[in-house]
Amino acid sequence: MGEERVNVPTQDSRANFTRHLLQDVQALEYMLKHEWFETDTIRIGAEQEMCLVDKKTLKPTPKNMNVLKRLQQYPWATTEIARFNLETNFTPQVFTGDALRKMEQENMYQLGIVKEAAKANNAHIVLTGILPTLRKFDLALENLTPKARYLALIEAIKAQQKNERGFELNLQGIDELHVNHDSPLLEACNTSYQVHLQVTPQTFVPMYNIAQAIAAPILAIAANSPLVFGKRLWHESRIALFQQSLDVRTSKEHMRTSEPRVSFGTQWLDKSIMEIYKEDIARFRVLLGSEIDQDSLEMIGQRKVPNLRALQVHNGTVYRWNRPCYGISDNGMPHLRIENRVLPSGPTVLDQTANAAFWLGVVIGMAHEFKDIREHLSFADVKDNFSKAAKFGIDSQFTWFGNRKITCRDLILQELIPLAYSGLKLQGIDQADIERYLSVIQGRAEVHQNGARWLLKSFTQLTERVNRDEAVTILTSQMVKRQMEDVPVHQWPLPTVDDLKQYRPVGLRVEEFMETDLFTVRETDLLELVGDLMDWRKLRYVPVEDENGHLCGLITTRKLLRYYIQRGRINNEMNDYKTVGDLMITVPETVSPQTTIKEAMQIMRGCKLGCLPVVKDNELVGIITEMDFLRVAGRLIERLK
Repeated sequence: MGEERVNVPTQDSRANFTRHLLQDVQALEYMLKHEWFETDTIRIGAEQEMCLVDKKTLKPTPKNMNVLKRLQQYPWATTEIARFNLETNFTPQVFTGDALRKMEQENMYQLGIVKEAAKANNAHIVLTGILPTLRKFDLALENLTPKARYLALIEAIKAQQKNERGFELNLQGIDELHVNHDSPLLEACNTSYQVHLQVTPQTFVPMYNIAQAIAAPILAIAANSPLVFGKRLWHESRIALFQQSLDVRTSKEHMRTSEPRVSFGTQWLDKSIMEIYKEDIARFRVLLGSEIDQDSLEMIGQRKVPNLRALQVHNGTVYRWNRPCYGISDNGMPHLRIENRVLPSGPTVLDQTANAAFWLGVVIGMAHEFKDIREHLSFADVKDNFSKAAKFGIDSQFTWFGNRKITCRDLILQELIPLAYSGLKLQGIDQADIERYLSVIQGRAEVHQNGARWLLKSFTQLTERVNRDEAVTILTSQMVKRQMEDVPVHQWPLPTVDDLKQYRPVGLRVEEFMETDLFTVRETDLLELVGDLMDWRKLRYVPVEDENGHLCGLITTRKLLRYYIQRGRINNEMNDYKTVGDLMITVPETVSPQTTIKEAMQIMRGCKLGCLPVVKDNELVGIITEMDFLRVAGRLIERLK
């Protein structure tokens, strides 16, 4: 849960906050040196992020504050940065016996309560890494959760952004996505299942390095976020999307090294957790401030445990995929945790708990098996593995011990599952639970299907019969149906078009519906060229654009047919036509991406048009035709049977 009392610091308040930050570093070093930390108990915990979607349309619905009003009595329910997101927090469990089963049961219990609160607001909850029905305009600042800390974070990041184009997202998978956005709220695309493992100061370094080493295979087998705005991208697109959404770096002529605030890290840890905190303070300017009412060094002098609030605030603005955490246990003793931020939300509660069990088991098992993981893997290979896992998921091939090349599935089945089994056994986890959760991981690897592959296969198959909006709606409906069932994703069948009984394109905007793979011509192109182009590609309408992508006109089959029929006739002015500019409609009717489908249909019907070019700031971004409407109308009629 984030710190609520934060602000965008002024020059003076930043200096004061920085003094407290440096004092916190000294206080933490003192507590580590003098062994103040809890070491006799190891606990685990987790945070569950989720999306809210409209009950009828399955699109994001900005109702988190309404839902939370019904959850006021539950301190474990809280906000996330976007108004269509929520978060729940689990009770820390001593890591032994039935701890994992308790995590799963508590998650089911909490989600059941949230589900009913959402239902009262005509909404569903969805567990998924990136919501398939999410649209770019859902990330407008009007959907920022109305809390001071979120606004402060957005303002602070925007203040550091020097790129005139704003925040850019560039990803390439099966499809490509190149978009820019005016705010870092692109971050709100991501929903995660964050797992915490308490460690001792003595074990922090070797176990943190292990967490880094295994991040790639853990991410690969758990991947669940391949779709962004209807595009098939990386198997776990959250990784790139989160980094790019908060990236304020600009390109320079000289190749100066600069790390993003969302980072895997730059090297192994060597001696202490302090290496991370000091590096992050050295690399990243204070982004948020806070009124600090506690002098940590003074408290140390009084033999009291400080909350290190300045350090916590700064640590909360640097997003390592394995993040160090400082906390104070209920017994008043300070403790250290490793927070795994790699895992996506969903697809099911069982899948998530299996992911957590697998990660926890491998960390413990590997820590007992290998004294220093750095002797077996280079940091460069570990970082490269992580990038591969994000891009290719379960299809990845990694560089492993002894510079071996090994597939994700073979590594998991042959080496990591046995290590996880051993680690969970060492912790005294119940045998039945070990088998329950690791069998899910084994099943995914054996049948070669995790959440990402299920989504990619399903989406590709569905879009052969329906448009993208219908496809992502079907996928989301299946997630809602199955997420709290006891059937893991590797056993899910692929959905069909018949799985969506009540598709409602209410409020659908042109940008969700338009064709963006455009064939265009220039004013100076020969009419013979446009004629052949329309014949080859079976096009009825071809936009005309200039070299800057600005719409100049429109060529239609009707105009072209009239030209060819009348060519050669006496006193026909079109006999002299040679180029597209001679024949085109010079001021075609257009719509913007934000126009609703209903409005577009009214324009086409009223003006007796067969198509509408879609234009934003005079730039051609898409086209919508009567055939698009006919396809949707036909399927709606079929569902009435």
